[in-house]
Amino acid sequence: MPTPSLASLPIRRLTLRDLASCADLSEDRGWPREEHKWGFLLTAGKGFGIDDPEGGLLAACVVTEYGAWDRPELGAIGMVLVADRHARKGVGRRLMRHVVAAMGTTPLTLHATPYGRPLYEELGFKTTGRAEMLKGHFTPGGAEPGVSTRAATAEDLPAILRLDEEVFGADRTPLIARLPAFADQLRVAEEDGRVIGYAGAWPNMDTHVVGPLIARDTETAKALIASLAALTDRPLRTDIDVRHEELLAWAKARGLASVAFNAVMTYGITDLPGDWTRRFAPLTVAAG
Repeated sequence: MPTPSLASLPIRRLTLRDLASCADLSEDRGWPREEHKWGFLLTAGKGFGIDDPEGGLLAACVVTEYGAWDRPELGAIGMVLVADRHARKGVGRRLMRHVVAAMGTTPLTLHATPYGRPLYEELGFKTTGRAEMLKGHFTPGGAEPGVSTRAATAEDLPAILRLDEEVFGADRTPLIARLPAFADQLRVAEEDGRVIGYAGAWPNMDTHVVGPLIARDTETAKALIASLAALTDRPLRTDIDVRHEELLAWAKARGLASVAFNAVMTYGITDLPGDWTRRFAPLTVAAG
């Protein structure tokens, strides 16, 4: 039986049953398997994929929608992967065109590596910002921020959701409500009994990823990172908006080194909604 052409292979929705195949695809491209993250994204978002006639997945990506369930205000695209043996054959372009068409008039955003950026530009995405990936063992030092932080409780969820929507610019309830089960740590910063910031740290292979990180100001962001770091022996990893120069310098002085830069790109809008001055790091670059 002749092998079907790549262009004729159907694109389908992925489910949690595809988790192992998604992780296999990550591994095939030299990425960590990241099964914990894949499971979260396939549950909170919509997965799209192409089955390989020889088994497994030939390509995959995930879209996470924000806003009203029937009228999303923003879609974040992530985990765009094509099996190595089928790279540079137009598969990624076809999958992305399908996703953009499926999202209709909903504005889109994604974090692009230098490798993927030309494809997204070809599809009409524009670079609107940059994020710097940091990784390393956090070493406390000097005068640490005096902002009060504590572990979040179930009673904090309404305040966290209100703050998150205000800062992010769209309702992320389905995503944020899953954080207590996804993250090893979820902490809030407060002043006079009012939540002024929150952050999570979730396990990803041998690291703890700090994100989301939303805070009233840089001092609050520092306090949240320091409090998360104090409760883990793993290296930290995070992706900080490059406009937060003071936080980046502080983190680097405490042991986190620059690993890479990703372009923040948008489609259908000229910039991301919300307040970037209080949005320091995404939950994950795959979901915004």
